[in-house]
Amino acid sequence: MNNIVWKIKSFEEITTSELYEIIKARVDVFVVEQDCPYHDLDGYDQQAIHIWAEEDKNVLAYCRVFNKGIKYPETSIGRVLTTEKARGKSLGKQLIQYAVETIENRFHTSEVRISAQDYLLRFYSGFGFEDTGKKYLEDNIPHTEMFRK
Repeated sequence: MNNIVWKIKSFEEITTSELYEIIKARVDVFVVEQDCPYHDLDGYDQQAIHIWAEEDKNVLAYCRVFNKGIKYPETSIGRVLTTEKARGKSLGKQLIQYAVETIENRFHTSEVRISAQDYLLRFYSGFGFEDTGKKYLEDNIPHTEMFRK
């Protein structure tokens, strides 16, 4: 885990190989591990800034961020994942830190809305996200909408 490279790219900047590895990681975590068939290719990737950590071309942690008005009235972070082999190495914390910094630097706001899987509420609260009280099932997984001011 010492050759980790972090990348922040728009959709147009991502290479075909990088896109393949990103989609592979998303399917591995969300579809296979969480046993959740859903539409991963939702038409939003083209409007996102993609942030990920990779080692030897393999995606270890990933998320995408959006400017205001795309997913929510505020900026947002989604598709947050850490692959199985990369867990327990604080990559998730670095990932969210980079995501928040990217939003602050590119979109000039610190207001971020997310849809968090309930088991990660404490994790996100460590970054200033607060439970909005809006709870729902998304793909049969309990989620809570969280907001950061």
